[in-house]
Amino acid sequence: MALDINGTKFLLYARRHGVSFERTAMIGRQEMHITTKDLRTNLEMFDQTGVDAAALAASQYAEPFLTMLGANEIVSFDASTYESASVVHDFNLPIAGEHKGRFTAVIDGGTLEHIFNFPTAIRNCMEMVANGGHYLAVTPGNNQLGHGFYQFSPELYFRVCSPVNGFKIEKMMIFEESPDTPWYEVADPDVIKERVTLLNGLSTILLVIAKKTETVEIFSVAPQQSDYMATWEGGSGNGHSQPVTGVSKLSPMSVLRQLRFKLDRRFGMLNRKPTHFKKVDLP
Repeated sequence: MALDINGTKFLLYARRHGVSFERTAMIGRQEMHITTKDLRTNLEMFDQTGVDAAALAASQYAEPFLTMLGANEIVSFDASTYESASVVHDFNLPIAGEHKGRFTAVIDGGTLEHIFNFPTAIRNCMEMVANGGHYLAVTPGNNQLGHGFYQFSPELYFRVCSPVNGFKIEKMMIFEESPDTPWYEVADPDVIKERVTLLNGLSTILLVIAKKTETVEIFSVAPQQSDYMATWEGGSGNGHSQPVTGVSKLSPMSVLRQLRFKLDRRFGMLNRKPTHFKKVDLP
């Protein structure tokens, strides 16, 4: 649970796009894992000149960086006292009422994948956001097997942070963990009417900015995958389409797929549809 070069860039990006950090909750107390040089580059990218990048980068935890973003109140939550979190609470269990609707920004910087009861954990985060506030996630996608209990699909967050649950996804992006990696905006499968899939060879991270539009009972109706819903309702969804992830014999096509995967591992997100992933122009 740490803010690195992309995590700090993401929070700067979120503020640029209207997120208020006035009252911030961290799910897990975030550490700072970034060099002074990289943090200074990020700050300059978002016109934050005159900020002491060295002091922020040298901080063990993220509170000084969040204060720089405008936080007047910062509360960290964790299941143990190990990192001296403000509130000790196991997110497998419902959050206390005093924290509901309290924060303008709730940041999951890489915690929920480690919590077995994900529906309760994400509900807690969503309930903690004040109306007009935001839930922010930096969370694992492809190729993080063994990192936590889970790796997450974009579809999950699109269906969870949806109007029926009082939220709207403002931005969802993905990047591969490599130097100077580009970010790509991810399409909503329900909008483009097909599954948004990616076969790649590098570890990927999802970035989520979701705004709370109203207070409703979260998960009064369980989220369903959009293409199945379209099929059940007589729409055009393709609930049976699956990406090819293996082959049974070395046909010319299978050799081509293996070669493409090897190239993908070396050079990045080659096996992606432009309708699914569009490059983000930062900042």
